[in-house]
Amino acid sequence: MLRILIMPSAALNQSSFSLKHDELASILSEIENVLIIQDLDGVCMGLVKDPLTRTIEPKYVEAARSLLGHFYVLTNGEHIGKRGVRGIIERAFGNADLVKEQGLYLPGLGAGGVQWQDCYGNVSHPGVSDRELTFLTRVPQRIRDRLSSFFQTHPDLLPEHQIETYIDASVLDNKVSPTANLNTIYEQLCNRPNDYLALQKEMENLMARLLQEAKNEGLQNSFFVHYAPNLGRDETGKEIVRFADKNDSGTTDFQFMLQGAVKEVGVLAILNRYYFQRTSRYPLGENFSVRRSPRKQAELLQLAKENFDLREMPLIVGVGDTVNSTIEEKNGQITVRRGGSDRNFLQFIQSIGKECDRDNIVVYIDSSRGEVKNRKSVRCDRIDGELKVIEGPCDPRDKNDPLILNVIFPEGHEQYCQFFQKFVQTRVKRKF
Repeated sequence: MLRILIMPSAALNQSSFSLKHDELASILSEIENVLIIQDLDGVCMGLVKDPLTRTIEPKYVEAARSLLGHFYVLTNGEHIGKRGVRGIIERAFGNADLVKEQGLYLPGLGAGGVQWQDCYGNVSHPGVSDRELTFLTRVPQRIRDRLSSFFQTHPDLLPEHQIETYIDASVLDNKVSPTANLNTIYEQLCNRPNDYLALQKEMENLMARLLQEAKNEGLQNSFFVHYAPNLGRDETGKEIVRFADKNDSGTTDFQFMLQGAVKEVGVLAILNRYYFQRTSRYPLGENFSVRRSPRKQAELLQLAKENFDLREMPLIVGVGDTVNSTIEEKNGQITVRRGGSDRNFLQFIQSIGKECDRDNIVVYIDSSRGEVKNRKSVRCDRIDGELKVIEGPCDPRDKNDPLILNVIFPEGHEQYCQFFQKFVQTRVKRKF
């Protein structure tokens, strides 16, 4: 049976910075062929300095379960481990067995696309070798050693008896994306910007050293470094560190990740599974992995056009919270730096819609009110009695940003989660 997508006349994909949440709810409730691809931190959970303190609303999780088959997460975090989302959900319900039995784990891709989980908590790592996993197990200790060394050479930065506590909070021993998270340390060093900048450079140097060591072991094509937030990518495709200034912390997460684990490719991996649910066929093959995929968006788009039946193409709704742009002026020359961990996957979803003649929607959650103060708030004001977004999360001088944020949730993850639960209730009653 062919399912042609018909959008309401006032299509939100033509809007920018819309606050018409009721209209979005109507679309998501009335169209059966919908695929929601959503980030996690800052979207359905508040941003916190210590990932171990994250919490999630059980009613939101139950609503996500009601969307089974139409909802997937796509995150640079992980499902498993002591800081994984699985543990957060189990603590929220207070019963791990119940969560597993009822399939309440959030399905989708973690670690940028190399860690797959279904709603029952079954996890796999498509395309990842044992040698790569072995190398990754050594990274957390290397981060810990480098942090310890840094504070030994800068003994006046933190009280001696608290140094290990801050290091423990900063070393994220994720299975496939070990990370140095500097949020808690930044809170202590924000008034000493030169010292914090030195720490950022120390982490950048460590990541470069680890990449070289991997190359020496024959794993030269296995890993890359993800900086969050960042300033986009340079001409070689490497992400650019966003060094701190007097206004924000800049890059706080230095993630050592598997090559190919980029969210835009994860979109195709999720779409591949979505098509299988509906057609019993994997357009990209059952064993498709983000690690064996093109990297450039143009090539990814071509792959989508050549393999996915447009008659089955869903309305894709991308939801994220980390998008930025900055303008650099030097010697009369202006350089635009566009970054953010969610930018590329949201833009790819938008581009799929344009290339495949389907309407997709990009949703932005303002997570600036959380504990992590490294992102710009959206600005709202009343114009002719109507509340409107007058400035988005990017530099207002960046007039040619190709990414259009169709719908904004300016009050953060709480506002989005309430919206999510409400539209799911309406959708469930339609019994598609």
